[in-house]
Amino acid sequence: MGHVKKPPFSGQSSIQNFDSFFIIKCVSDSNENFATVSPFLVEKAITGSVGIVKSTKLLRSGDLLVEVASSKQAQQIVKLHSLSTISVSVKPHETLNSSKGVITCGRLLNLPIEEITQELRGQGVKDVRRINIRRDGELVPTKHFILTFNTPRLPEYIKAGYVRCSIRPYIPNPLRCFKCQRFGHSKTNCRGTLTCARCAVAGHESTGCTAVEKCVNCQGQHTSFSRSCPKWKQEKEVVSTKYQKNISFPEARRLVKAQAPPDGRSYASVVEKNHPEYQKTHCPHCNHVVTQCPTSPPLQNLLNLLQ
Repeated sequence: MGHVKKPPFSGQSSIQNFDSFFIIKCVSDSNENFATVSPFLVEKAITGSVGIVKSTKLLRSGDLLVEVASSKQAQQIVKLHSLSTISVSVKPHETLNSSKGVITCGRLLNLPIEEITQELRGQGVKDVRRINIRRDGELVPTKHFILTFNTPRLPEYIKAGYVRCSIRPYIPNPLRCFKCQRFGHSKTNCRGTLTCARCAVAGHESTGCTAVEKCVNCQGQHTSFSRSCPKWKQEKEVVSTKYQKNISFPEARRLVKAQAPPDGRSYASVVEKNHPEYQKTHCPHCNHVVTQCPTSPPLQNLLNLLQ
């Protein structure tokens, strides 16, 4: 019998992945972009260079987001320096070519992160981070791990040796700036004004502040970091949509706003508040319980509230 090659220790066979999403920028001294270029010209130039791709989108920045269909196209597109007569630069998208998931595995609790990462590389894992919790002022490691994969589509499971671990999507909390308290950016990239997270007044930090609570984002009577804030909940929905559908934040934000009623309330809250109250009475002839529906049509009431 011939030599049998052993599979990777952590179960599944090695996964051959390639970057699927690329950003194409115009290289121009006059800051030109693809917003002024004919879409017919762009389509013909891309197809002529790498073949038919899965999708091409014009971003708000004027750049192109291209999703390729094969590893061959991925190798070809990064070598492009021009589309027709337009000078371009091409690079993989920073976030769309990877995905994050969470596993729970008690058998990995006492193993070093370096060993876990090395053993799972053959299954497309490029980074492993353990989730720690704070207990009595000290960080305590848990059996939960955040895995970063080098593929946009999250696998259903990985195998840690002989242990099969199911993967669920990793959905982080909304990013809030600790300087201006707004969502969507960090303190490092903030161009806003220092604002108190407790009282929403500009010019001082929240440390030592005893003023009445007020939220910067919704003007409600709570701190800007409160998770009961409707704006925080909306941002959480945006983050969930972004990671579950593996789309950009602007796309996720548009989807969430399109699904929300005009006044910001959720459909579920409107339905719950305006659900018809059915009345139960006894039939005078047979003493059976009879359920009566209110005379006003609840569906029409709901539609009126959402207009």
